[in-house]
Amino acid sequence: MQRPQRGLIVRQPYAGWIVDGEKVWEIRKHPTRRRGPIGIVSNGQLIGQVDLVGVEGPFTVEELRAHEEKHRAGKFLADYAQGKPLWAWVLANPRRYPRPLPVPPRQGRVMWVDLAEVAWPEEGGDDD
Repeated sequence: MQRPQRGLIVRQPYAGWIVDGEKVWEIRKHPTRRRGPIGIVSNGQLIGQVDLVGVEGPFTVEELRAHEEKHRAGKFLADYAQGKPLWAWVLANPRRYPRPLPVPPRQGRVMWVDLAEVAWPEEGGDDD
């Protein structure tokens, strides 16, 4: 398994749903060119990882309502969109880590964090 270099900050309960494979679209206000493994960070902890495999959209809130089972954003969508289009970041291969790993705090409002400073478990251990 390839370790992610970057972590996406996601609120709970959405972060847990992502690493458990229950949420396969992460809705964002813009597309991304990033692909490959990304960490899922919530409440200062790296809880797991997924592969970011693509982006779909742009979508209106009304169009996204037909895909609730993929994004699970519910009523939050309209407030989040504020009348603007949204994109679905397509996720695959979810994995929840046996134990969350602390992520050093960052100043300001950030969406991505560098995972270079995360204290990863030893290679070949039960957490790998």
